[in-house]
Order: sequence, then structure tokens, then C-alpha cells
Amino acid sequence: MNFLAHIYLSGDNELITIGNFVADAIRGNKYKVLSPEFQVGVKLHRHIDTFTDAHPVVRQSTKRLHKNYSHYSGVIVDILYDHFLAKNWSKYSNIPLESYVDNFYESLKEHFDILPERFQKLMPFMIADNWLLSYAEVEGIQRVLNGMNKRTKHKSGMNLATNELKEFYSEFENEFSLFFEDLIETSNAKRLTLIKAYNL
Repeated sequence: MNFLAHIYLSGDNELITIGNFVADAIRGNKYKVLSPEFQVGVKLHRHIDTFTDAHPVVRQSTKRLHKNYSHYSGVIVDILYDHFLAKNWSKYSNIPLESYVDNFYESLKEHFDILPERFQKLMPFMIADNWLLSYAEVEGIQRVLNGMNKRTKHKSGMNLATNELKEFYSEFENEFSLFFEDLIETSNAKRLTLIKAYNL
């Protein structure tokens, strides 16, 4: 899953949320030197990614993209699913999306010193362009895909994937809805197990 889903699935603990958010920048066992809450966030992130990659509904979504985007299909689906989470946010949270992401940005600023360097560099752009809120619109997803395509030196063609999003919009949205219910259930269970294991 992409940024918004990882943040949402973290619960209410700020450090667990930040650990989940930045986990891709933490390799191997390096998380073990971090605070217990941060470690829970990293482990939760890895559980979410493993569960997502193996889920049959997600594979159905990626299969639709595989012909044109090959091994980038999974990354694209992660981004598309964040669109449907943002678009249908009121179904999953009583806090308006704008308020939710503003609170998260404030948390990032407050904990700036513990962010990995990659995310310290990323944060000002994320906040200035309000990435998380922009996911609710197809135009926002287009900007994300444009950026990802640049990072692959234009080899992935990911910037074109909004074509498939528009063509198969209802199919992707239905698949997201089915999958996300399962993801919420497994994430909540894993988070509670980790919190208990770390005596938090």
C-alpha cells in the first residue's frame, strides 16, 4: 500500500504511525535501535506489504496492468488504492481527510529529527503540494505517477496508468473495497499483537 493507507492503518499512536510511514527507508534489522513504538510501526508496515502482495484481489488488480507495466504493476496498484481510500475516506474515518492529513503533517514536523534523511528531504514537498489530500482526485494520482515515472528514468511508463484507472475505474474501486476490509482486519490484529509484545 502507499502512504495514506500505511498512515491510516497505524492507529492513534504518533510514533507507530511515523515508523509505519518511513519503514521503506529502514533496511533489515536496523529498526532494532529505534524506540519500541517506532519498531512496531516498521514491523506493521512490513506485515501490511506482505499481506498486500499475497492477496488474490490485489493480484487481480495488478494482472490488469501487467501487460503494459510489468513488475511496476504492484507499485501502481498501491497508488491507485490510495486514491480510493482518499475518495471514500468518510467510510473509514469520522475525521475529515483534510483535518486528518493536516494533523499528520504537524506530527511529522514535531518529530522531524527522528525521520530518516530521505523523508526529511521529502517532507517539505509532501506538505507544500499536500500529496495526501490530492490522492482523492485523479489529477493528484497523475502527479504521483509522473513523479514515479521520472524516478525510473521514464522506463516504467507509469505516468500512463491513469488511462487504465479511468477505463477500469469501477473494477479497481470494487477490488479496493473488498481488499481493504481484509487489510484493516489483519492490520488491527497485528498492531495489537505487537503492542502487547512490546508492553506498550
